[in-house]
Formats: sequence, structure tokens, C-alpha cells
Amino acid sequence: MTTDEATPPARDGLWRRLMRHPLARIGPGLITGVADDDPSGIATYSQAGAQFGLNMLWTMPLAYPLMAAVQSMCGRIGRVTGKGLAANVKIVFPPAVLRVVVLLLLVANTLNIAADVAAMGDAATLATGWNHHLMTIILALTTLGLQIFVPYHRYVFFLRWLTLSLLAYAAVLFCVHVPWSQVALRTLVPQFKPDGAAAMVIVGVFGTTISPYLFFWQGSEEIEDMRAHPGQHPLIEAPAEAPVELRRIRWDTWSGMLYSDVTAYFIILATAVTLNAAGVTNIDTAAEAANALRPLAGDFAFFLFALGIIGVGLIGVPVLAGSAGYALAEAMGWPWGLERKAKDARGFYGVIAASVLMGVALDFSPINPIKALFWSAVINGVVAVPLIVVIIILASRKSVMGPFVASRSLVILGWIAAAVMAAAAVRMILPG
Repeated sequence: MTTDEATPPARDGLWRRLMRHPLARIGPGLITGVADDDPSGIATYSQAGAQFGLNMLWTMPLAYPLMAAVQSMCGRIGRVTGKGLAANVKIVFPPAVLRVVVLLLLVANTLNIAADVAAMGDAATLATGWNHHLMTIILALTTLGLQIFVPYHRYVFFLRWLTLSLLAYAAVLFCVHVPWSQVALRTLVPQFKPDGAAAMVIVGVFGTTISPYLFFWQGSEEIEDMRAHPGQHPLIEAPAEAPVELRRIRWDTWSGMLYSDVTAYFIILATAVTLNAAGVTNIDTAAEAANALRPLAGDFAFFLFALGIIGVGLIGVPVLAGSAGYALAEAMGWPWGLERKAKDARGFYGVIAASVLMGVALDFSPINPIKALFWSAVINGVVAVPLIVVIIILASRKSVMGPFVASRSLVILGWIAAAVMAAAAVRMILPG
């Protein structure tokens, strides 16, 4: 996104300097990657580290190429066709497939939002001492207000700077002792019993790493970015733009997923060498993980962990709500887009508002959204399998992608991702 296109001439010098910063020109891949490490993800990675110690570190090197391949296909589908994932599913598959896909996404996202806003409220309360419900409402309404009232080209700028919040988890490792030789060994040669409990954690880890809401978000954000640049078009209509744009998507997605994956590795590692080492093997929330770190690693590690929860939550909740809005609006044929004013896309923004407010409502209901953190990741792990199959079919069809079908390597990695997640899901429900 260029400064001239996105910023009025009257903007001051500081704004112009910020908009010229390389971070301001990074595409949807980075934001998608950081949203992947939302509070639900942090809780899941923390549970993996607390319960299994260093023996779940192997999941991240395996997950990286798989998540990057799936997200690359999603980005390509959006940029090539000029339509989001749901719109392409609507064209290619029977209506029942679209209804099931969107319904599963809405259910999973609502649980995820409820868990995330509750975790953000908890983390803010731990850091400030303010009332939990008050902090939850303030943070949730802040994310909702930004999505509704701030145009996309400005709103996405702030999301890009919020991606720096993930650095907090790298900093935590400087506050604790890390046995690096054991870390290297267990990353390559883990030791754990492959039973149902381990399978459930693996499904949760892969479910929060390769999540359905990210599929819809990245495809639609490619379209948002394309619309923000008047000279750009869907690649199927303007093949001359393809070399530059596909190279950008590839670099942006693989680097964004690497940032996400390395951070998740650090979270598992930090909780393994602190919580697991101290005998704390059960973590229900990201905020609980932060609080448990306090007596083991000190106030600074606690503060960094809590700050990271709030920072990535401010990215994750809008991505969750936005992906629900994109999916349902495309399925129903409604106008959509974060660049549009609310009055011009009422259905789209209505879904976003309903998703966030339902998440907040669950925080006040007898249902405990805190307990949904880990389970939302498990649900995502199960739901992702059929969605990945749908994405592979779309990205491989010349009738959809024209000459820009996904490469054989991307398709193979996509099938491996589906197979790994399906196998873990099946093992999870088997007795023993």
C-alpha cells in the first residue's frame, strides 16, 4: 500500500514516515500469521508446553510448511479470481457444501471470539487490577469500533504495527533458563505416549495453527488490498500482473507464517521450561499461563506474556469476526469490504458486530468461555480437514484459476496437512 494512495496530503510528517516504513507495506500474510497466534492459540501452545514439556516442540517445524502452503493457496485464490473463498465455493460446489462450510466457520469463530475476548480481559485485569468484565467490554468494543469506523487502508496499518506484539514471547526466553541441547534433541526426537490425550493436544495445536478462519481472511484481504490500488485487477483478467503479485504472495505468506510458527515454538518452549519443569501441567487460559509464570520467571516475564495476549488479541478478534463477515456476506451475495462504510455493507458489518457481541455475551453467561479456549482449537482442527480439501480442489482447477493453478508442491503439502490433521483427529476419538 503506498502513502499517496492511502494517506491524505494533509497528514503530518510522522504519519508519512510511518506509512513509508517497510512494515506498512507488508501484505495480508503477516497479519494472518500473527492472528494465528491469538489468545486461544497461546492457551493451546501453553497447554502443550505445560503438559508435555519439550516433547511437543516438533509440531512447529512440521506445521510450518503445511500452514504456509494452505495459506498460500488461499491468497492465490483471492488474488487470481477477485473473489473470496466462500464466493468460489458457491460457484464450484453444491449449495449444501457452502452452507456446511459457513455454518462450521460461524460456530467455531463465535467460540473462538468468546474465548479470546475473555482471555484479553483476564490478561488486562492481571496487568492493571481493573475489573475483568469492564476490561473485556472495553477491548472488545475497541476492536469492533476500529473495524466499523476506520477505513481498511488505515485500519490495516495499525494491525501491521500490532504484529510487533509477538516479539514479547521471544523476550520471555531471556528471563528463564533454557537447556538448548535438550531443546534441540526433543524437537527432533520427542518422547511421549501416542495416546488419546497426546492426540487431543496435537489436534489442538494443529487446529490453532492451521485454522479455518485464517483461510477466509487471507483470501478476502488479498481482494481488499487489490481494491485499495486502483491499477490492480484479478490476475485471471490481467495476467501481466501475475509475476509480481504471485511472488509477493509467496514471500509475504511464507515469511508471515514463519513469524507465527517461530513464536508458537517460543511459547511452547517458555511454558515447558517453566510450568512443566515446576509441575504445573494443566493450563486452561493464556492469562492463567501468564499468571503461573510470575512466581517462576519473575514479574517481567509475566508482564511480557500478558502484553502479548492483549496485543495479538487485538489482531485475532478482528480477523475472526472479519472472516465470518466475509464468508456469510459472500455466501448471501451481500456487499462486503472493510473499506466500505457501514451503511453500504450493513449485512457484512452486522455479522462482524454480532460475532463480537455474542462473544462478549458468552463472557457474562453461565457458559464459561475460558474453558472454550482449548476446545475451540480442537474444533478448528477437526473443521479444518474438509476445508483444506475444498481449498486444494479450488486451487487446482483451471476453471477457477485459469493458468495460475497452485503448484504441485503446494498441493502435495496441502494434502499432507489434511492427512496429518485427520489422522490426529481419528486417534483422538479412538479409545485407549
